[in-house]
Amino acid sequence: MKGVQHCTNLNHRSFSGGAIPATPQDAMNSVVRSLEAETISPAGSTTGSSRNAFFPTLRAVEHIRRMRGGSQSHFMRCSDENYYVVKFQNNPQHRRILVNELLGTKLAAHLGLSTTPVAIIKVTSDLIWLTPDLHVERPWNRIRYQIPCQPGLQFGSRYPGDPHQLTLFNFLPDKLVLSMRNLNDFMGMLVFDLWTCNTDGRQVIFGRQEVGTPYQGWMIDQGFCFNGSEWNFPDKPRRNLYDRKVVYEQVQGIESFEPWLARLESEKVVRILWAIAKTIPPEWYEFDSESLHRLLEQLDSRRSKVRELLWCARSSNPLFFPNWIDGLNRVDNPLAKSHSRGEHPVLLQVLAQEINSTREEDA
Repeated sequence: MKGVQHCTNLNHRSFSGGAIPATPQDAMNSVVRSLEAETISPAGSTTGSSRNAFFPTLRAVEHIRRMRGGSQSHFMRCSDENYYVVKFQNNPQHRRILVNELLGTKLAAHLGLSTTPVAIIKVTSDLIWLTPDLHVERPWNRIRYQIPCQPGLQFGSRYPGDPHQLTLFNFLPDKLVLSMRNLNDFMGMLVFDLWTCNTDGRQVIFGRQEVGTPYQGWMIDQGFCFNGSEWNFPDKPRRNLYDRKVVYEQVQGIESFEPWLARLESEKVVRILWAIAKTIPPEWYEFDSESLHRLLEQLDSRRSKVRELLWCARSSNPLFFPNWIDGLNRVDNPLAKSHSRGEHPVLLQVLAQEINSTREEDA
């Protein structure tokens, strides 16, 4: 389709000799889940673990192809006969990326955003040994070395449909974006990315089941929420804006974000945070439970800051919100309230940094 950027479609040949045409999405990067009692049925269900209430634990049965991207993920068929983008513990970005994917995707889903289903994927050493492409590449002295993927529990994000029939895109023309069935989700995505301090650009994939029907978007790639492997929050609200300004034309004020803000500020989020954390394989965070607890506590405390961060995003980038006509002195603007009292909260410093950064770029 003219004006639509298509994700790469490739045939692959399995190591068993059969040819399977597939359309893996290079744009896709999502999430997986783990297991305490390793009882895996052929269909992929598990028994004996409380973690299974949140995520299925599946077995990888076939490697399809390598994916593009910094985490060097792999497209794989799993024991439930679905296809997953799998990120490995020894990916070049850090094993904490798997925690971010799992935690971030489930939190986004709790806020009501469209995400892809996730699972914890068990990849055996036998499959890795039989599949030369199951490796990661690391540079050393200008040479790229191939290191076999680490066996064990990995993160997987499911392809949202049959890859033989559903084609996904990472770009749509503005006209098709504005007719999306879940266009409002972009406002919730901004709430989520500000809360989690996603330091990577927001990635979305688009697809539809039938020609002539509206497209749907799915949030993918939560790997750099919480600032990637650093697990801190260097806020820069401008960075969290989706690069297609057209999605924010629907914003008419802070109330446009209320459905997602209300869910975020509910105390139910605290229970969800800790419930998801219990399901994360400890090897993903190197058994450093103290750092994980500190991350969860910071996420809890940041829930009350997102409204101010939204105002910072609007104030430093007004062109992204042409229909958000309220000025900086509106009564429900926390920045205006603080300024009127002569106070200088941390988030005013964030706004100042945003403005200074913009001036430097313009210069």
